[in-house]
Amino acid sequence: MKQIFSFLFIAFLSTTISAQTTWKADKAHSQVSFGITHLGISEVEGRFNEFDATIETSKEDLSDAKYTVEIQVPSIDTGVEKRDSHLKSGDFFDAEKYPKMTFVSTSSKKVGEGKYKVKGDLTFHGITKPVTLDVWHRGTITNQNGELVSGFEITGDVSRSDFNLGPDFPEAVLSDKVVIDVDAEFKKQ
Repeated sequence: MKQIFSFLFIAFLSTTISAQTTWKADKAHSQVSFGITHLGISEVEGRFNEFDATIETSKEDLSDAKYTVEIQVPSIDTGVEKRDSHLKSGDFFDAEKYPKMTFVSTSSKKVGEGKYKVKGDLTFHGITKPVTLDVWHRGTITNQNGELVSGFEITGDVSRSDFNLGPDFPEAVLSDKVVIDVDAEFKKQ
């Protein structure tokens, strides 16, 4: 009897483990970007060129998905080299001391067809804060190489003051709100 129970437990565990699906960001078809209001009249946008992102789920509807993103802060790119150097400095990101930014989800709640509210911990500039992001699963297809690919848009905003980012720059110069926009294709592993 013990052997039968052990066999069933192992079979159940194997099924549970094999049901876990991992998706990795296809960096050639993905971007991590941000926007901030400058002087109250214009939007300055930028991106991070180096990042890794993974989604793990065991449910087909992605309601239990776990999102993990790691961004290399020195890869910041606003299209203006002088501004990028300033953003990497101690006035803002202090990229030499804090070279990584991470997001690790703690929960995912389905709120509509293909729509989710994802809560998690965002860490950068030596500070970790909880944030809530909106996730839109655009769909899943088989690409020209026969690979299963899913598209996601992840949006939200954070307060730069929560992360002590540019504390010497008042809101009249740079808005406190920073808009995050991730548009990515993920390949099933």
